[in-house]
Order: sequence, then C-alpha cells, then structure tokens
Amino acid sequence: MGVVLAEISEEPLDLDAHLRAVDDAAMGAETTFVGRVRDHDPDAATAVVALEYSAHPDAARVLREVAERALGDTAALVAVSHRIGRLAVGDAAVVIAVASSHRAEAFEVCRALIEAIKVELPVWKRQVEADGTTAWKGLGG
Repeated sequence: MGVVLAEISEEPLDLDAHLRAVDDAAMGAETTFVGRVRDHDPDAATAVVALEYSAHPDAARVLREVAERALGDTAALVAVSHRIGRLAVGDAAVVIAVASSHRAEAFEVCRALIEAIKVELPVWKRQVEADGTTAWKGLGG
C-alpha cells in the first residue's frame, strides 16, 4: 500500500498509466484528478497560450513526501505525477489516481494531495499570454 508512483516528468502524462499503477482487486473505489492548462487566467490581459513549468531538483522527493502525508494512516494507493517544460492549452500538468476500499477515503486523499501540491511542491510556472506577456507564478500560485 502507499505511494506507488510519484514523479516529475518532461513527458506527457498518461491517466491510464496512473490508473494501472493503483489497480488492486482489494480496492473498491478509484478517484482521479487531472489538472490541465486552461486558456485563461483572472490576472491575464489576453488569452493564455502556454505554461512553462520548472522544478527544483528535490521536487520528486517532495512530491513523494506530500503524497505520503496525504495518505495518512489510510490503506489507499496513490499514483501522482507533475509535468515540467512547456505545456500547451489542454495539456495535463498534474495527474493523480487514488484507489481505496471505499469512495470517501479515495476522494479525501485525492483532495488533500492536490491541495498540498499547490502549496508545497517546488514547481513554478511561467504563464505565456497571446500578446507575448509572461508572468511567473510561484508556490501556491
């Protein structure tokens, strides 16, 4: 049980691979979260066309630690990845799959994990707008 996958990747993220990683006959519930690049931001003057993610060298270790804390004392399984590099609108930036015996636990772990990632993971994004404007977003951004 526990964290079966926690990775920072330059390659496109595969939701099915995350689901396969947590596939277990003892688990009756699976939840997923996919965070995608959207075409707008409240702070942007024009359309968002890309996000450029960069990560601290310790990001993979921190991601695993964050996932372990989100699990707490549950018997759930977690697969989580965060992508880095230049992502276009629609690309997956974060993928999470959680499997547990019951749905409430799966939802709780998944929610706790994405909320912790947004605050604790040392990954930064540079938002690129249609007019060429860029803006850096840091931890919690």
